[in-house]
Amino acid sequence: MLEILWIVRAVHILSATAWVGGSIMYQIVIGPALREGGPAPKVAAGIADGFKRMINLCMGLLFLSGGYLVFERLSRTTLGLSYIVVLVLKVAGAIGLFVLALYLAQSNIRRLAKRSTRLSRVAPQLMLALGILVFVLGALLNALFEAAIAPH
Repeated sequence: MLEILWIVRAVHILSATAWVGGSIMYQIVIGPALREGGPAPKVAAGIADGFKRMINLCMGLLFLSGGYLVFERLSRTTLGLSYIVVLVLKVAGAIGLFVLALYLAQSNIRRLAKRSTRLSRVAPQLMLALGILVFVLGALLNALFEAAIAPH
């Protein structure tokens, strides 16, 4: 059973790292390079398509592994109110992140709304900030869990 838990945790961490790290790379390196390089619609479309596929895979893996981890952790020990509060915040942040990712994936809708709504302009940056927040909340959850199971 410990091996399954280890594999699920590794999948969860790697998926989150790929998503957040990929978003950082896209925002800070790829986007500006594409804008400076002039029109290259095939390259930009190829990068966007590959990134979208990666995000879709990460979303599925995070949903499945996150569900498993929540039930596994909540069934093992009494974790306390602080753990539950942080868990609720992390789940709410993750749901927000998934909704934003789905919004950004609707390329036709986004293309029509691009630059016309505030959400369309800030969605990529908001998704990155939320991803970092959810990642930090996950680290905090792990610390709270370790403190709860440590001998006192």
